[in-house]
Amino acid sequence: MEKLLRNSFMFLSRNKMMTKLAKKYGLRFGGARFVAGNTIDVAKDVIKQLNHKGLDVTLDYLGEFIVDENEAEETANHCIKAIEIIGNERLNSQVSIKLTSMGLDISEDVVLSNMRRILAKAKKHGVFITIDMEDYSRCEKTLKIFKQLRSEYDNIGTVLQAYLYRTVDDVEDLGTYQANLRLVKGAYKESADVAYPEKKDVDLNFKKIIKMHLLNGHYTAIATHDDQIIEYTKQIVNKYSISKTQFEFQMLYGIRPEKQLDIVNEGYKMRVYVPYGTDWYGYFMRRMAERPANIAFVIKGMIKR
Repeated sequence: MEKLLRNSFMFLSRNKMMTKLAKKYGLRFGGARFVAGNTIDVAKDVIKQLNHKGLDVTLDYLGEFIVDENEAEETANHCIKAIEIIGNERLNSQVSIKLTSMGLDISEDVVLSNMRRILAKAKKHGVFITIDMEDYSRCEKTLKIFKQLRSEYDNIGTVLQAYLYRTVDDVEDLGTYQANLRLVKGAYKESADVAYPEKKDVDLNFKKIIKMHLLNGHYTAIATHDDQIIEYTKQIVNKYSISKTQFEFQMLYGIRPEKQLDIVNEGYKMRVYVPYGTDWYGYFMRRMAERPANIAFVIKGMIKR
């Protein structure tokens, strides 16, 4: 049943008509739990609230699969505005960016042009940028562009997904770039030709790449809501005396907020991934697919309305 729900939500996440309707009617029926509003002004207040609780943030202006060059430039401008606000108001926040929102499906030159503008502004304001990882078909392109930008800027990291067979090799390869990596399980529906189909195998690979990257001495963000993975990470850092300044935990806005605070109270860095914007539908559906228990939150939202 859970697999059927996951597949259904992943299918809906790619539905263009539903995406259009979601933009039109806004954050309703539970979406507001996972998305911090439509504008940077609203998201800014959310960042302040989280910072006040001792939580770090990474901010994501929602948007993906852009195929119009002007729209990609406009999205980059939104990111630059967010960076300026973060810097000017001294918010404790990084910024996460999907390369398809920067024009990855148009051309590499468009992406590099937009990303260089963003990174230059981010460097000026002391803001770190993470390139989000998307589906497998864009993985190689994303890593190629990351490597190019990493050779030009030091305020940039990227994401690797534990459910892909290739990820162990990617961790080893990116070690030569001293890459700041966010390690995740993965949230897209992929073929068994490229990704582990069984959760137990994904979990084993997740633990393997966490240990690899930590022992390589590079900064590691462990993005998970899974208590088993969190405890495993604590065991590894204790066993090998790894400094708390070399890693952090990350969770999504609206999911397990009590656990987020527990981790902070234990003395670990906890960063919350905070999305905002009108193009929220695909992100929201993937959250439903990842964790069907989230459906309960949506139903409660519908009842309240």
